[in-house]
Amino acid sequence: MPVLAMCYDFDKTLTPDDMQAQGFIQSVGYSEDEIKQFWQESNQLAKDHDMDNNLAYMYKMIQEAVGRFYVTKDKLMEYGNQVSLYNGVRTWFERIRQYGLNHGVQIEHYIISSGLKEMIEGTDMAKEGAFTKIYASAFMFDDKGVAVWPAQAINYTNKTQFLFRIQKGILDINDLGVNDYIKPEDQRVPFRNMIYIGDSDTDIPCMSLVNANDGHSIGVYDPELNNKEKVYKMMQHHRIRYYAPADYSDGSKLDTLVKRIIDKTAAYEILERTYVADKHEAERR
Repeated sequence: MPVLAMCYDFDKTLTPDDMQAQGFIQSVGYSEDEIKQFWQESNQLAKDHDMDNNLAYMYKMIQEAVGRFYVTKDKLMEYGNQVSLYNGVRTWFERIRQYGLNHGVQIEHYIISSGLKEMIEGTDMAKEGAFTKIYASAFMFDDKGVAVWPAQAINYTNKTQFLFRIQKGILDINDLGVNDYIKPEDQRVPFRNMIYIGDSDTDIPCMSLVNANDGHSIGVYDPELNNKEKVYKMMQHHRIRYYAPADYSDGSKLDTLVKRIIDKTAAYEILERTYVADKHEAERR
């Protein structure tokens, strides 16, 4: 059964807002009107110290919590469980996985996000095992469970490495085998069997990589705001093949689009297996 990897950004792709802005930032003393100020201060910190923006926000989260509470994995998972989701997201992953099985395709869901792994792990979907792997920024915790150092920082450019890991089936972030050459017919998930779903410029490197290798990149936008400027731009610049509202409910445009891609994958992989079998027979002569 061919594998189709569905890769998602998280913030503003599966949820309408940044995950940190849905409880954590408010808990360290910022009002709803001051959330932008948190990000401005974080970005200024990065600029002042020639620092990665994601490392800056992680540092600021810990510093702002001093004297209020300890930033622990359990605490971050609690905040993650409070994150609101777009319509249909809660049941999407199992519904699509089942549709794939019914049509001869094994669906695997991956998160590739600059947000926090611990918060994503706090969502009901993650607890139920919806994701094959979550690649996201993460903290290292001491023996008391308190965050003390970044364990992983994922930004828009280094997101692409995880697509190569998925392609080759080498999912451990410390496995250098990701650099090994694997013949196209032996790749576990060729790029043509990848779907990348994202919302903004930070997803462009992944979208471009998938697009350039005959995969499927989909831009999504908030269905309530209905602002399509970002997806229009991504389409004009050949970053995406399709766009749709971030509505994951059964029968939505996005749902229908993904199911058509699954149907196409099932049909194409039958032909591809025939080609590979013929090729190997010819090589053995």
